[in-house]
Amino acid sequence: AVFRSTAISRCRFVNLPRLITSSRQVRKFSSSDGAHVSSISSVGFRLSRSGRFTGETDPLMEKFNASIGYDKRMWQQDITGSIAYAAALGRAGLLKPEEVKSLQDGLRKVLKEWQDGTFELKAGDEDIHTANERRLTEIIGPVGGKLHTGRSRNDQVVTDVRLWLRDEIKELQKHYKALIACVTDRAEKEIDFLMPGYTHLQRAQPIRWSHWLMCYAWQWRRDAERLADVYKRVNMLPLGVGALSGHPFGIDRAALAADLGFDGVIQNSLDAVGDRDFILEFLQSGSLSMVHMSRFAEDLILYSSSEFGFVSLADAYSTGRWSTPWRAGVCRSGLHTHTAC
Repeated sequence: AVFRSTAISRCRFVNLPRLITSSRQVRKFSSSDGAHVSSISSVGFRLSRSGRFTGETDPLMEKFNASIGYDKRMWQQDITGSIAYAAALGRAGLLKPEEVKSLQDGLRKVLKEWQDGTFELKAGDEDIHTANERRLTEIIGPVGGKLHTGRSRNDQVVTDVRLWLRDEIKELQKHYKALIACVTDRAEKEIDFLMPGYTHLQRAQPIRWSHWLMCYAWQWRRDAERLADVYKRVNMLPLGVGALSGHPFGIDRAALAADLGFDGVIQNSLDAVGDRDFILEFLQSGSLSMVHMSRFAEDLILYSSSEFGFVSLADAYSTGRWSTPWRAGVCRSGLHTHTAC
């Protein structure tokens, strides 16, 4: 309570907006109504400052608040989501068919610029969402502003993250499949090779080389299975719930989820925009995967040393040392162990 009163006393200069609005004040406008089209400035969209703001943002604040340096990697997912969202607005009768086509064609042109490496970021592009919408409006005109109808960056951001992470998980699954196939193939071909099995770096019992290889194949299989389980919770659609309390014009979220390849929709709007559990799950899964990679790399470091001499690394994956040029270094394995730590 003391903290609360102190915080309030220090913020008396802040003009608080009205928090309660009568439902009678909310009207449904047609696609020809331009009132909802965000204004465009010389430095791009100011979507986050539309409404009650009249003064300019301090340049230092703009730099601090900008996330474009990080989220620009999601350019493809942001455009993919916007193309599907334009179709959803059309199905809801909020956009005319020609407007939907104009938006989707324009977005595909923006996509092509990113693919060709010709997309130019400008001052005022604080994130990938404003950057893409700013460029869209430059290409097709004011109708580009209608893409934001009923959509908040709250549901747009988390949708982009889910789409991006979904693609990354699929790519990782491909790599795991190839890695496990490679190891099992080597294990089958080299099944007759014997080696000592160690406990605490002391020789304990004889084992097959293939048995050691397959130890890691099973670990990587579990890593892949964990990713598949995380994917189930990643692949749920948050888009269409607005800032936090639902879409003002009732778009068909089930159809939108189908268009984007999601397994379903997140039912609670607050949960949809606020949930980041799936990110933490992925990070935990990735951390455990790197522990397994670290163990594998450390074993290779030991087994390729002169004290063990069980394996030798190809020159393509080895480096030299300035002080000991006669020794082939295993820097790549070392990097894996350090990264995991």
